[in-house]
Amino acid sequence: MPSPSTAGLQCLFLLVTACCQTSQDSNFNPFMQYIIDSALGQESFQPEMQRQKRNMLLFDLPPMEYTVDVELSLMDLSYLEKIKDYFKKLSFPVSTNISNVEMTVSNINVTTVCLPSGENSSCCSCEDGYAWPSSECHHLMACPSASPAHNLPCGFMKEMPFSGPYCEPRTEDSCGMGKPSVMSMSVRLETHFWDDLRNSSSDLYRKFKADLEKAFNAGYRCLPGFVSATVTGFRPGSVFVNYEVKAGAANFHQIANSNKMVPQFVDGSYQINPTTFTTEVTDQTNFTVTHVDIFEGDTVELTCEINSTSENVTWHHFDEIISPGLPYLVEKRLSRRTSKSILKIINIKMKDAGSYRCTFSTSNRFHTLLYKATKTIAVSPLYITSNLNETNVICNSPEMQRNSPVLSCCVDKHLPSLAVEWKVSGAINITGVSSSSTNCTEYKLNISGSLCIAEQSGTVTTYTCELQTEHGATCSRDIRVTYYRAAQVTIPSSTKLLVSEGCGFNVTCESDMSDYESISWELQSGNTKIVIDSGARIKNSRFPATSVLEVNTATQDWNGTYICTFSQKFSNSSANVTIEVIPLPLQEQIVINPIEASIQCKMPQTLECCVDANTTKDYSVIFVVQQKECKAGKNQKGEYFCYVCNYTETECDKDNLTAYCKFINRLGQEVKSDNISLNVIPDQEASCSDNFGIGREGSTIKKPCCEFLNTTGVCTEGNRIYKCCNKSWKPEKDYCVSVSVNRLLTSAQALVTSPQAKAMLPDYLKELMKNTKKELSDTSSSSANLAAIVKILDKISSIPAEANESIIQNFLSTVDLVVADSTTKAWDDLNKEMKTKSSSLLKSVENFSLHLQPVNNNIPHVLANSLQLQGIVVTENSSTDYYKNFSSTENLTATVLISENEIQTLTQNSTIVSVMYSNLGRILLGNKDEHVNGLVISTTVSSNRSQKFNISMTFAKKNLSLTNPQCVFWNFSLNGGGWDPHGCTPRDLNDSADSVICSCNHLTSFSMLMSEQRSSEKSETYITYICLGISVLSLVTCIIIESLVWKHVTNNTTSYMRHVCILNIAISLLIANVWFLVTDYIKTTNQQMSRDFCLVATFFIHLFYLCVFFWMLSLGLILFYRLVFILHNTSKTAQKALAFCLGYGCPFVIAVITITVTLPRNSYTTDSCWLKWDESKTILAFVIPALMIVATNFFITTVVIIKILRPTIGDNSSKQERNSLFQIGKSVAILTPLLGLTWGLGLVTMIENSHPAFHILFALLNGLQGLFILVFGTLWDKKILEALLKKNSISKWSSQQTKSSSLILVTPMLAMSYPFSRTFNNLCGKTGKYTVSSSEPSSSSSENTSKAYSLLN
Repeated sequence: MPSPSTAGLQCLFLLVTACCQTSQDSNFNPFMQYIIDSALGQESFQPEMQRQKRNMLLFDLPPMEYTVDVELSLMDLSYLEKIKDYFKKLSFPVSTNISNVEMTVSNINVTTVCLPSGENSSCCSCEDGYAWPSSECHHLMACPSASPAHNLPCGFMKEMPFSGPYCEPRTEDSCGMGKPSVMSMSVRLETHFWDDLRNSSSDLYRKFKADLEKAFNAGYRCLPGFVSATVTGFRPGSVFVNYEVKAGAANFHQIANSNKMVPQFVDGSYQINPTTFTTEVTDQTNFTVTHVDIFEGDTVELTCEINSTSENVTWHHFDEIISPGLPYLVEKRLSRRTSKSILKIINIKMKDAGSYRCTFSTSNRFHTLLYKATKTIAVSPLYITSNLNETNVICNSPEMQRNSPVLSCCVDKHLPSLAVEWKVSGAINITGVSSSSTNCTEYKLNISGSLCIAEQSGTVTTYTCELQTEHGATCSRDIRVTYYRAAQVTIPSSTKLLVSEGCGFNVTCESDMSDYESISWELQSGNTKIVIDSGARIKNSRFPATSVLEVNTATQDWNGTYICTFSQKFSNSSANVTIEVIPLPLQEQIVINPIEASIQCKMPQTLECCVDANTTKDYSVIFVVQQKECKAGKNQKGEYFCYVCNYTETECDKDNLTAYCKFINRLGQEVKSDNISLNVIPDQEASCSDNFGIGREGSTIKKPCCEFLNTTGVCTEGNRIYKCCNKSWKPEKDYCVSVSVNRLLTSAQALVTSPQAKAMLPDYLKELMKNTKKELSDTSSSSANLAAIVKILDKISSIPAEANESIIQNFLSTVDLVVADSTTKAWDDLNKEMKTKSSSLLKSVENFSLHLQPVNNNIPHVLANSLQLQGIVVTENSSTDYYKNFSSTENLTATVLISENEIQTLTQNSTIVSVMYSNLGRILLGNKDEHVNGLVISTTVSSNRSQKFNISMTFAKKNLSLTNPQCVFWNFSLNGGGWDPHGCTPRDLNDSADSVICSCNHLTSFSMLMSEQRSSEKSETYITYICLGISVLSLVTCIIIESLVWKHVTNNTTSYMRHVCILNIAISLLIANVWFLVTDYIKTTNQQMSRDFCLVATFFIHLFYLCVFFWMLSLGLILFYRLVFILHNTSKTAQKALAFCLGYGCPFVIAVITITVTLPRNSYTTDSCWLKWDESKTILAFVIPALMIVATNFFITTVVIIKILRPTIGDNSSKQERNSLFQIGKSVAILTPLLGLTWGLGLVTMIENSHPAFHILFALLNGLQGLFILVFGTLWDKKILEALLKKNSISKWSSQQTKSSSLILVTPMLAMSYPFSRTFNNLCGKTGKYTVSSSEPSSSSSENTSKAYSLLN
């Protein structure tokens, strides 16, 4: 064997030679192996080289650098270290010439060392400073015999023959040189879990950690790029060890291979389970999303890729597994070294935003490897903003056509490849031109008036801009454009432009468009423009579109230019006309003097007509006396211009003359003053003759209320009357209005005719209330002032007023002052002179409430001492009754009820207003014998109604001593107005009640009239009390007698049942009568009765009166049963049970059902504590059962009579006829009162306006029911009489009865006293007796041998 130095030198040259051969001979590896083997084995070297040289071709090549990998196979491993040492000692470079090839060796290093490991594999490792190429990282598998020593390189399994690649100098790109990743791993130890393992500072924890980390570091050290292995904690479940391995990227097989090595380094006491290794890698997955800005509707792809092969992929949205299926699509792509999964979300929604996690899993029996990656995506709505949401375009406007509007839509982010589309939908198809910028699109409309016809004005065209992103998200935005056609408004040329003051005129405004929203009128005078809100009536129509302004009385306030404006939604069109009002005084503004006077024939009489100097213009004034005209002169008196005519009557045969003055303006329009009455008297009869006037002794002269001084003067409303007395004129009566009231009256006239009456009304009402309080506060107030204020109220009541509390308060307070107690004397005087004033006052309040205009859909509740106002506004949500309750200061009450059904017939926004008056009734004149005995209520509805309108009112009585209540309304059409009962009917009439319910079928002012009590009613009351008293005593007597003789008269079933019925009838009727007397006494004595007590009383009266009838029915049925079913016999217990069920059970059921159904609706009882009739017909719950029982008992009576009249063989007909008549008379006379047949008279009493005789007869017969029961049910029973006599030891005859073995059934109708009964049975003959063979043996006891029964015993 050669020495190491020789071998090293030979190897060097062989390597150089091999270096040359590399470029000339492709078969390099076998050749080098042969040379090295020969050199080391001392075989011939030169001959072989010569042979190789003969096979070489020589080229003149430029110098080149080569890196040559030479694989040396050593049979003896001991030479490996010697070779390494030799190479380290060589000095480089080394040059040599082999076969004329100059070579220089710059470096020789050992890179890779492979040691045998098995038959076909070796364990290869890299020398220091060398590392495996990165391409080999995923193929490196640690040798199973790897040493745990950290100073030794890791060996990796290579298949033999090993052909590379070999280890290379270590660089940043070498295997394991990249940034290490952290793998979260766990493994289970099959040992008990100790609590100390939770405490990181415990000794056990530190021991486990140190031992296991040592093993983990040894087991995983050969992973590419391994750094460390660290235990992070322990958890129960046996013992789970959580640890982290920091290393380069490792695949499943590498980790699994390292897991197999770990148990080699763990002490057996830890009992590590090699099948429980789990690895979770979170930083080796490439998770990408297709785009950053994700919008709702986009299609989004999420891609996860790992450098490992794994077919198992799971996607999670938050913690929920994603199953493939819309909107999710999952795609997998596998290659030899990578795995990729793509999650496609189609039409993504906002709910799809959030955290997404992909998990790749690979496992075998020893290891589970999980690659996890998480990414959160945000989904935003593709929000479009537009410059307009909606707009209005006047399509026939030239300005709009020149500057067409531009619609635009923008998104808040710059999005490439944004697709835009504009869509147009609507009746008016006006299109435009679109343009786009980076994130906006614009659409300029092409406005054309020809495309916008009048019929389509006001319609909406919707412009929709649709935007779509490159990833599929779409969104749209609607812009609504309402197209209007501006109206062409005109005023006809026929409109009068000159109007006389005091005359009416109309202005008509026309439009070619009918889609207006409102029409307004304005009046411009100079620089002042006002809105016309009152003083005129505006009539608007839509087809055709016209508006007519009607001015009833033109004043100087109506002078100016009238502007009519038709307002569409966003367009106003106007027309105007100028109207001049030519001055002319109003008739009420002309003061005449005198008003009434006497004149002498052929003597001049001064006639004057004065008007306010401030309103006087160029008038022509002419006096006319009996068709004779008189020119007038003009002079000024104070603040008045007076036109004077000195008239002389030449025809002395005339008695009375009529004169007036007329004012004529430049238009030829004229106005006449009031008439002046002149009485012509002879000269010799004149007693008073001076400048004041001429008149006979005792005659009167009527003058205006004017006080003229030199420079000032004033005239007021009214007149003064002077009387000629002792040749001088003396004041007789003064009907002059005070200056302050007259000023209010003048202002009221101006206000009513003003264009701004509504706006000026609140201040005027405040002033009116203030002055009225001052003028009418004392009892000496004049009737003239009172009449003037009533006139003012009548005038201003026609002005529409807002339903503001202060406005209503001032108006009602003024009315309250007018009707106050302090004005009683003034009203007495006024009603003598002018009876219509009280009616006018009531009408003014009605008009005011009718014209109230709601504020915020509300009518406030206003109280003004003796007046109250309440109301509602009818809306679409009005679903309840109109119910208002009023109460006066005298504790009088009234209610108003209008049903929901009536309210629903009204138009929307209608008003219902009710006003209560407590003092008005005394000034409204009516019949002397009838008095307003309650409050006065007026109710108005703003809707124009022609059909009937039902209203119900309840009035509390003011004077309970008055009777005969009448429901009346104030009829303004009667002479001066008056109370009228037409259309109103009272309900629940009861003089003892403290209130009356009135039902009317129209609307206006209502009240209740009552008069003194009638004598027939008093008689009926007295009869009722007397009869009820007798009845109560009789019933008590009946009950006492029945209790005394009970054992003696109930010895058989029929007799027993008869007396049970009689006794219960008496008890029931007694209880009912007592309840009735108690309630009536409380009402008669005017004591306060609670509602609950009245309900209880009504219930028991109803119950026990029904019990009376049903026990009467039981008695009748027993009679019928014993008479018809002769051979049938029912036990006493069964009959008694049926009788009690019928007598008490049925009435109780009826009474309970009645109160249950009607009480919640407040329709159970009246104020008189009896069942109602008018509203709920509750009384039928008593009437129907009673009448049915009466009819049934009539039927039973008929059957009884037929049985009695059954003919007897052998009797002659004349005798039978007499007997029949006699039997019928007695049957009716006895059965009818007992069975309640007289209650049939109750039907007659229920008829409206029935004759009082029926009421008296009904009260008499029914009040004596107790007496009838005592007489015919008890005292006429012979057995009762016998028992009473026996009980008192007066007679023993009744005990001597003949016993018979035959069964005899006797059928008298009622058991009467013995003589009468015997006569009655003898008259019956054989018809009253049947003989039936007895089923009892003849030897039976005396109790059973007698079977003779009286049907009513």
